[in-house]
Amino acid sequence: MEDTRPVMVSIRCTVYNHEPYLRDCLEGFVMQKVNFRIEAIVHDDASTDGSVAIIKEYAEKYPDIIKPIYEIENQYSKHDGSLERIMNEACRGKYIAFCEGDDYWIDPFKIQKQVDFLESNTGYSMSHTNNICYNQMKKKFVRDVGECKKNEIGNRLTCEDVIKYNRIVMTLTVVMRTSVYEQINNSDPFVFNSGNFLLGDVPKWYTAARLGKVHYLKDITSVYRILENSASHIKGCKNRYKFAVSAQGLRAYLCRRDKLSPELSASMEKKYADVLLHHLVLNPKYKPIVPLLPNTYTFELFLQKFRILIIYLIIKDIYLKIKRRL
Repeated sequence: MEDTRPVMVSIRCTVYNHEPYLRDCLEGFVMQKVNFRIEAIVHDDASTDGSVAIIKEYAEKYPDIIKPIYEIENQYSKHDGSLERIMNEACRGKYIAFCEGDDYWIDPFKIQKQVDFLESNTGYSMSHTNNICYNQMKKKFVRDVGECKKNEIGNRLTCEDVIKYNRIVMTLTVVMRTSVYEQINNSDPFVFNSGNFLLGDVPKWYTAARLGKVHYLKDITSVYRILENSASHIKGCKNRYKFAVSAQGLRAYLCRRDKLSPELSASMEKKYADVLLHHLVLNPKYKPIVPLLPNTYTFELFLQKFRILIIYLIIKDIYLKIKRRL
């Protein structure tokens, strides 16, 4: 019999060529033990592997939970917000949970625990949990590098913490009020509706922490999969710097916009200038979305880094010549 109750939680799951990992992900959704209705919006972004076949299999087996969307044209690559709009229109729940197709949940009570807390504590905008990582290359589980800091901060997470500490909130662990998520998406078009930044999650958690308190559950509920090539593990020096420029530029922009503490702002400006100038050496035609502040970086320091790069290239050239002769 079809479940006609209102949807309490919509799970946002984006998939692109996740065939080797997708069954783990979908199993994590359907194993959830809850006393309310949930749905998983599984969006396949024109995968070229066997992801669609797996999604169809689960949608047929669990039609009340798995709600698929199949694209014939990749939406993410457009960078025009189309992927976000499609997912927003599909999600009907009071709360939103997140899990991409290469990650997965291991706690069958994850959603129930987080929703129970949020239902009883209206001053909290979202909930996140502890997690473990699986290194796909090394085929082994490892502790998350941010676990100690997450446990230390607990329910006292601030927006400045989100900027200061990497991986302090992991997307696959989050449950957020839909009303808060809508506020976030409408809060700053330069950040959320422009495709200006490659790092989409940090500003969401940052803004959520400004709109309310953030709940932290110490239970390990989820597995983040470390892949050889992903948004946070990118091949190629030039591409890595481009991602770092976007990530640090975003942090610098938020510090400026919201006039955060001078110490944090100075630190973020320094880090942004560092990665931007490195990237400009590799890609002189790059035009930054966020301009450097005047006097953030002296011309002398730029020359110093440029000299280091030249020395590195000379040494590399000598090494390759010697190697060819051997």
